[in-house]
Amino acid sequence: MTLRLLLLSNSTEHGKGYLDHAMPAVLDFLGPVRQLLFVPFALRDRDAYTARVRSRFAKEGIDVRGVRPEGSEAAVVEAAEALFVGGGNTFRLLDTLQRTGLLEALRRRARRGVPYLGASAGTNVAAPTIKTTNDMPIVQPASFAALDLVPFQINPHYVDPDPSSRHMGETREERLREFLEDNDAVVVALREGAWLRVEGRRATLGGSRGARIFRRGRDPEEVSPGAALDALLTD
Repeated sequence: MTLRLLLLSNSTEHGKGYLDHAMPAVLDFLGPVRQLLFVPFALRDRDAYTARVRSRFAKEGIDVRGVRPEGSEAAVVEAAEALFVGGGNTFRLLDTLQRTGLLEALRRRARRGVPYLGASAGTNVAAPTIKTTNDMPIVQPASFAALDLVPFQINPHYVDPDPSSRHMGETREERLREFLEDNDAVVVALREGAWLRVEGRRATLGGSRGARIFRRGRDPEEVSPGAALDALLTD
């Protein structure tokens, strides 16, 4: 299994256009690829979502085709030069992938080395399960089991505790610690503007704001952009 993954925490950064903050990394990752298969299932209006992605990548000379949930699209996935699974609601995304049978098709292609680009929900489903998503369960998938492309959980859009905040609700750190009470797993919490690139047995943290790694019974580990995270692929 030779993986090629670029897993973005977010697709839009404040003050910038869609994917602008990450596009240099995306283009470097895709290399000579000029056709991208887009999976828009995380948003309700799939046509508008696909049009937005197509317009953005057209500026880079890359043609985008959207996957549709109707009929059999497994053959389209099998022929794809590269894959992009976009953000939105993770439960809606996983439910649609399971019901259409495309979850297994995406897993098979990604594990064969086809470049897989994920953002937000598309990054969540690259993990073994979606249990560490921030999203509301607006639909009920058959299970939480996802693509299982990496052996650790991912929490995109990670927000650090704000000591000056008067909000008395749970912090993201507290929620991830609760997850670890019942799940013995590693969680990579990606801040806004961060991404993880996996090439075979190598994993590198990219972007501008770093990440935190959570493990059961241990304090969170701070990780800076540029750090090698190869060990996480064998944990």
